[in-house]
Amino acid sequence: MNAATATATPHGVPPATARTGPRFGRVVAAERTKLVSLRSPWWTAAVTVVVAGVITYLSAEASSGDPGFVPVDSLSTGLMLAQVGPLVLGVLAGAGEFRTGAFRTSFTAVPRRWPVLVAQTLVVAAFALVTAVLAAAASVVGILPAAASRGIAVDLVGGDTPGLLLGMVLFVVGLALLGLALGALLRRTLPALLAALSLALVLPVVLMTVGDPGTDAMGMAVPHRVTVPGALGTFTPGGAAQLMTTSTSAGPMPGSPDLGPVGGGLVLAAWVVLLLVVALVRLRARDAR
Repeated sequence: MNAATATATPHGVPPATARTGPRFGRVVAAERTKLVSLRSPWWTAAVTVVVAGVITYLSAEASSGDPGFVPVDSLSTGLMLAQVGPLVLGVLAGAGEFRTGAFRTSFTAVPRRWPVLVAQTLVVAAFALVTAVLAAAASVVGILPAAASRGIAVDLVGGDTPGLLLGMVLFVVGLALLGLALGALLRRTLPALLAALSLALVLPVVLMTVGDPGTDAMGMAVPHRVTVPGALGTFTPGGAAQLMTTSTSAGPMPGSPDLGPVGGGLVLAAWVVLLLVVALVRLRARDAR
């Protein structure tokens, strides 16, 4: 028996590797293979892109009759419905292994566990980034017919448009990571999906509606003032994400603080980081079930 054999585990794996697991690059490659080998991420991405383009087209066509029609104003309208896609993508990636029981194999191969979640985050972010770019491109295509019918040239490099396109891309990526964090934290697909839809869609709308100051006795809009429900709605993941797809010149929603696209992106990023950290703590502190 030589020295190499003497220091190996019964399965022929060096002790250091058995304790720490494979290198991080191999973990990322494994998670990438898991994601792209499934059909659901591809279908989710395809539906997201198609819905973004179709809804944007319909919105632009409906608005093209207005005297002050600006095609770029309809650019992000498709994402209001298409945002369900990245949420589903993230939830399926985060909770999928717990649903099938495959997490036992993953955590046996990677005993420290945290590299698995970090690798999933990187892989989902990359997949969502490609989806987001395609969805933004589909949205651009969606406004072209309405713009052409009015003889309006679409300028994608002037004004707030480059920032709006960037915000749309980051919007999709951020929501996918939000879904991943909730899936990894709750470990069940349905509860995680319901939580994601509530935080991204339902709760912001309810709070913004309640927080709208409305009009005065004369029917005139009251001067802008921040209300508690409006502020809470802005700081939800969905409320913050919506700010990323609005022009800097649009101003704040009624009753909400003026965070702007950058502020909204930072709030959404804080939510994602917080939920991922909580999921990681739970992953390391308790046995996965």
